[in-house]
Amino acid sequence: MVEVLYILMHRSLLLATSLAVILLPEILPAAAKKPPALTVSFHLQAEPGDRRAFKQLTAGKEVLFRKSPEIATSDIVAFRSFPADDGNSYGVIFQLSKVASGRLSSLSTANRGKLLLAVVNGQVRDAVLIDKQVNDGLLVIWKWVSLAEVRLADQHLPRIGEDPKDWKKRLREEKKKK
Repeated sequence: MVEVLYILMHRSLLLATSLAVILLPEILPAAAKKPPALTVSFHLQAEPGDRRAFKQLTAGKEVLFRKSPEIATSDIVAFRSFPADDGNSYGVIFQLSKVASGRLSSLSTANRGKLLLAVVNGQVRDAVLIDKQVNDGLLVIWKWVSLAEVRLADQHLPRIGEDPKDWKKRLREEKKKK
């Protein structure tokens, strides 16, 4: 009886090991996926007492911002960079999807006088004061974006006005050069 149990356990272990060896190459790539190389988020100024907020030193004072972004990377369809006024960094204009553009229009109407904080790859970059309704679907980070981040954006998003097919073709050509 003990021998039978031993043989059954041995066979079960052998079967489990075989399945692991067969399935492991397919499972590992899915488990090893990296997070996106470029993340962009815009956080609205929060009200005092809001528990879902974080403090950020902005314009010389601590300001609360919502942890949950109003606009995120998935809302962005294109971008354009420009040299910032500080002479050391870049600014970036982001073009939003139609749905996100509508959200921005509503957000900017309802929250005049509040700040909108820009975060790139987990690092605070800039904050802008919402002073009017934004209907063009464009959001701007005016400064403190690095050249490396602009290059990352180039790998993830087409330039404003660039046809997505032309963008993909450009990416393929750049890979061939490397």
